[in-house]
Amino acid sequence: MKSLNLSAVERRGLLISVLLFAAAALVPLIADGYPLQIGISIVLYAALATSWLLFSGPTNYIALSTAAFFGIGMYTAAGGIDLVPYPLLIVAAAIAGAALAAVVGLATLRVSGVYFVIFSLGLAELVRQIMTWLQHVLGTMSGLYVTIERSEPMYYWQLLALAAVIFAVGWWIGRSRLGFALRIIGNDELVAVHCGINTARAKVVLFVISSTFASVTGALVAPRWGYVEPIVAFSPFLSFQVVIMALLGGTHRLWGPLLGVIPFVLVWELIAIYFPNQTTLLLGVCFLLIVYVIPNGLTGLVEDAMNRRRKHAAAPPAAAPLPLDIPAGAAAQPVVTADKK
Repeated sequence: MKSLNLSAVERRGLLISVLLFAAAALVPLIADGYPLQIGISIVLYAALATSWLLFSGPTNYIALSTAAFFGIGMYTAAGGIDLVPYPLLIVAAAIAGAALAAVVGLATLRVSGVYFVIFSLGLAELVRQIMTWLQHVLGTMSGLYVTIERSEPMYYWQLLALAAVIFAVGWWIGRSRLGFALRIIGNDELVAVHCGINTARAKVVLFVISSTFASVTGALVAPRWGYVEPIVAFSPFLSFQVVIMALLGGTHRLWGPLLGVIPFVLVWELIAIYFPNQTTLLLGVCFLLIVYVIPNGLTGLVEDAMNRRRKHAAAPPAAAPLPLDIPAGAAAQPVVTADKK
């Protein structure tokens, strides 16, 4: 670690991250059934939310295109499962997601604000309609079956390994010149242009990296779903869920999405059980509460509490009051001294 020129705080944070991932890898050994399914959901959304944060965190561009690339990965795995080995399909999904992200990024990342948000939201619907049309033209069914024998612990470990890779890539980007350029773009894109930063290229590169991970996630989870159809693979609901989880955890720290994913998945399981017909409404309510109540996410609350504690510890102690042994009323009496003759 010393060869990487890491500070003591960075070394401690990296060590804690490695220990946490190692501890998480032990979950399938001590849990199965429903608890393991919850664990798979947590690592799945942790991978998606962290990959979303790689681009949207430093640039402040709200991308609602996660479902588009997730669905591309799923359909890549489903379409070629009978033709090529499954590991090659994961590579193919990464290439397909990167190619689509490069085309979309070059076409849209020259705009910003609400225009980019609208286009990214419509991208998943556009791809979904194209896939539906292709299936009808080719005479196939409305969906595709993905039949691979995989155990639940295997799905968990695969998604956890992907989440660890995403975290490592995000950590490396944060310490690189690319990460520094993207932080300047996020603060003020006009200033970044005047500093000589090629803002379009920086945004496209990171958008491609983020989208590639979303496509790989889709390819990994496709066999677990067993049946892939456009309305499920390209659901805009997934894009909003990922954004809300990242905002709940906080977008200014790489480990923020993890803090948002765990409580959100647990609460959402209860919502799906007791309020299955109000999920869309409650998702909107969650979004409003996060934006207005905790705009900086859970990481912001934690950091604010730590800063207040440091300020309180660093504040000088209050001066002790002087003892007052003078009887009451004595202070009002004038002091008379006798003149010396």
